[in-house]
Amino acid sequence: MQAPISEIFSSIQGEGKYVGCRQLFIRFVGCNLKCRYCDTESLLNTTHCDCEGKGLINNPVDFAEILPYLEKRLKKKHHSISLTGGEPLLHTDFINEIGQKIDCPLFLETNGTLCEQLQKVINNIDIISMDIKMPDAVGENLWEKHKKFLQIAAKKDVYVKIVIAQETKLDDFTKAIDLIESFNKNLLLILQPMTPYGGYTAPSPEKILIWQSLALEKINDVRVIGQTHRMIGQR
Repeated sequence: MQAPISEIFSSIQGEGKYVGCRQLFIRFVGCNLKCRYCDTESLLNTTHCDCEGKGLINNPVDFAEILPYLEKRLKKKHHSISLTGGEPLLHTDFINEIGQKIDCPLFLETNGTLCEQLQKVINNIDIISMDIKMPDAVGENLWEKHKKFLQIAAKKDVYVKIVIAQETKLDDFTKAIDLIESFNKNLLLILQPMTPYGGYTAPSPEKILIWQSLALEKINDVRVIGQTHRMIGQR
């Protein structure tokens, strides 16, 4: 079983509901979207995987080769394994292999669009951090895909994250809030202020507070959490 992986390392979760928890990160290569503000594309090494404490191994990575390495790393206490990227759901067979061979919760970080792929791995996933992508960032309308994705993800511990830039349109934000409310108004929503990148700028403090208030009119739990790992110099 093989997949292209850029890096494997131990660090803290810097975003969302489980911010501050220690995780073992597996960063997959490849994505079905091209977000204008993507801040990980430059980190994705396609020729080698950088395994912290082990060194470089060739891509695509063979699961049997890294299994002893993963088990050794997990001997030190970790909350979960973060499957990140890129888009991890492009590699469902590899994810299922991890879930079946390693006794540690799997934390999926996803753009929330690959419904069929999520269905293939859902039994091996414990936590889902799902983005809702704004049309201006991805160049297309993803509302229906996000809605179908949530219906599958609801079987697990799932929360939704929306990245907010100063350039983000209120009409798109309102559509996202309506989508969440129509699904489950008790679903946790994280508003993540943009770390300036790709021509996008950080939202003003006033905008974030106003938009949180707007969201709270329809969603019961709305939290503002920035990229804390960047604030303290973690990757």
